[in-house]
Amino acid sequence: MTDFDDLDYDKQVEAIQEENEPVLAAFEQWLTDKGLAKKTIRRHMENVAFFAEYLTYYEPLQSLGEADEVDFGDFCGNWFPRKAMWASANSAKSNLTSFRKFISFMEEAGYWDAKHAQSIRDDLKENKEEYIETAETYYDRYADEW
Repeated sequence: MTDFDDLDYDKQVEAIQEENEPVLAAFEQWLTDKGLAKKTIRRHMENVAFFAEYLTYYEPLQSLGEADEVDFGDFCGNWFPRKAMWASANSAKSNLTSFRKFISFMEEAGYWDAKHAQSIRDDLKENKEEYIETAETYYDRYADEW
């Protein structure tokens, strides 16, 4: 993995995007090889690409290969419900499904070891209901203030 800290912001973003491109392409091929429908593959790719954008543009800037359970948890329980206007229980469930597939891919492809992958799986499983609830109700909390 690349050390992005020595680059200015724009160069960091560019370097991370370049590092993520082959990972995303390999993930798409992995999904295809698993026999998933094109529509399902597209949904998984959109969800993981959106997570990659989050990792790329928000501190600390990092690639998909550097993501850990804290990154997935912050995305699912905080950033996604606040930033994605389409956040809902269904979109949160869709993200979680895509992330489970992505974790399996990252482990099988050798990007992550089994311990790293399992720590992310455990967090997503333990906090699943909270992530879904937050995505469903985030803006309801502020409805009276609007």
